[in-house]
Amino acid sequence: MTVQVGKTTATMGKIALDAPIFDPPAFRLTDEQAAIITGARELGQTVFASRAAAYDRDATFPTENYKDLHRTGLLGISIPKKHGGLGADYQTYALAAAEIGRYCGATALTWNMHVCSTLWSGPLADDLDMDVSVRAEHERRRAIHYKRIVDDGAIYSQPFSEGGAAAAGGVAFGTEAKPVKGGWIVNGKKIFASLSGHADYYGVLCTEIAEGQTSSRRNTLYLAIPAKASGVSVVGDWDPLGMRGTVSRTLLFKDAFVEEDAALMPRGVYFQAALRWPHMFLTLSPTYMGLAQAAYDFTVRYLRGEVPGTPPVKRRMYPTKQIAVAQMQIKLEQIKTIWFQAVSEARANPSKEQVLRAYASQYSVMEGANELAALAIRTCGGQAMLKSLPLERIYRDSRCGSLMLPWTAELCLDRIGREALYEAGETDD
Repeated sequence: MTVQVGKTTATMGKIALDAPIFDPPAFRLTDEQAAIITGARELGQTVFASRAAAYDRDATFPTENYKDLHRTGLLGISIPKKHGGLGADYQTYALAAAEIGRYCGATALTWNMHVCSTLWSGPLADDLDMDVSVRAEHERRRAIHYKRIVDDGAIYSQPFSEGGAAAAGGVAFGTEAKPVKGGWIVNGKKIFASLSGHADYYGVLCTEIAEGQTSSRRNTLYLAIPAKASGVSVVGDWDPLGMRGTVSRTLLFKDAFVEEDAALMPRGVYFQAALRWPHMFLTLSPTYMGLAQAAYDFTVRYLRGEVPGTPPVKRRMYPTKQIAVAQMQIKLEQIKTIWFQAVSEARANPSKEQVLRAYASQYSVMEGANELAALAIRTCGGQAMLKSLPLERIYRDSRCGSLMLPWTAELCLDRIGREALYEAGETDD
């Protein structure tokens, strides 16, 4: 059951901390997990929440928040402890990211793009097949990237989309890397590239094509291209409906040289991961889990007359309001349950049922967050639409989730229906 907000005894300064989205005893979290997730919630509530409106209004990147993420160690949340990070696994990161998303959607979503560079090259890669020499080289290379993050606060991004079917896994990426002595020459572009102009390194998925070869998904590389490298540029404006603080402009690469140590994964490992570790594509969802909780939190506070900046007028006594909150509570618990189960099942070679549940979880969170935000506005009334209050922003941010590749709402439905009815390799011929 969701604990009513504002009733915990833990405090930071004079602020009473909200109850966690996932209560550690109820969800059987370890003390170490609970500590990391609590740190994320404290930072979100006491620092990020007050900055969120300005980032949204001006469509500016949350640079100050990233300094705080570095200061608290959360920039390296999924970096192994031996490399100076917190060593959080997939589930722990997802729960922490949901708490950040509860207070600033744009920060949580861009933080995901950064963390994936360490999550994919760290715990996820450790779960995949590599021979001894390849694994040793990968260990050496990822240590370079991890050191930049832990010591210097370097920010990595993960530009994915190109405007075609590549981001959905249908074809090879159009951004190409030509092997040359000491590295690669990269040409191409990425659209909706979050952190554009603000990341220190762009973790680019591209297709390696040697002389005389044809494009293939099997040859996907994952390269950390320095933002200051010659041939890298950021173009276009950024003035979207929601997630405005992500600053997801277009990245261009024109004959950009990248050295061999820029590889975040060895050759062939990303393709292996895409086939064997499908939950790697579920990491956009924690942000929207947090937004779903935020919509509920606001509604309860508003009806209790506890929202800062509004008159202390209680509206909780009306049956119509009580019924609406009950509907929101039920919807929120449904989303939480399937999502927690899905992020807890993330691993190599999941079962068919686990993959179907991951798709269903993605769909439920991405669509459900906006449904909750819409019901919150309807329940709270006209004042809730004011830009001086966070619900209007929560609504706009939550609307963006179901559009995001590689698992859009439509693709999730398509894959659930097809994969439920067909076994691997089965046809109607």
